[in-house]
Amino acid sequence: MNKTSETRQKRTALITGAASGIGYQLTQIFARHNYNLVLVDKNEQKLTEIIDEFPQKFGIVVKIFVKDLSIPTSPEEIFTELQQASIKIDVLVNNAGFGTYGAFNETDLSVELKMLQVNMVSLTHLTKLFLKDMVEQNYGKILNVASAAAFQPGPLMAVYFATKAYVLSFSEAIANELEGTGVSVTVLCPGPTATEFQQTAAMEDSKIASVNRMMDTETVANIGYRGLMKNKTVVVPGMRNKILTESVRFTPRNLVTKVVRSMHELKKNR
Repeated sequence: MNKTSETRQKRTALITGAASGIGYQLTQIFARHNYNLVLVDKNEQKLTEIIDEFPQKFGIVVKIFVKDLSIPTSPEEIFTELQQASIKIDVLVNNAGFGTYGAFNETDLSVELKMLQVNMVSLTHLTKLFLKDMVEQNYGKILNVASAAAFQPGPLMAVYFATKAYVLSFSEAIANELEGTGVSVTVLCPGPTATEFQQTAAMEDSKIASVNRMMDTETVANIGYRGLMKNKTVVVPGMRNKILTESVRFTPRNLVTKVVRSMHELKKNR
């Protein structure tokens, strides 16, 4: 009986893109802080490993959804199943996302449409579904993972940068709307981070992918978690990234765009 009561008193965090990178690090952080977890990812094997390990290791309840958020019905399916199971979400972490690389006239439209669905539409959909309950209970936290890319245009990754600009703008706007409701919205904007992102985006040979100052996922996730708990609206990990994102505000837009283009071009063979 006591164990059941303790389980009910724990808050629950839903994390998308939970199987790798920043999402997996956030999964561990929330588990260490005694949150029950609802994890969403396409990687069934990794989610199964988590559900086999975490409940015993951390003394929490873990529920998994093997879902592809590029499929428009996925958010509603997740929400409906959780409602039917009477699982209330206290923290929503919209971490799932991916990028594509190349000139827009040459890239694959079908991949970009999936990216728009994951990076923007599913993020918005999940936020809409879970936000109402948060407002009604006068408590909730939402962490949307954007990117330092959100602060400027991104030639050779035009659609990806645009999706992250949307996430930043959307998050700041609803954070303002929700003031005084007990619900906070934080947007995490990491710079280059050592994840599988570069491989997924097929940009391993670009100049930016060879930057040796990439932050590690654990550091980024910890900074994001602390910012979320402090109800910060915009969190940019790393002093170098903060300086770069601030400098964009005072630099001519066309120059910023040219610099970003240069950083994303392929390395020249020597």
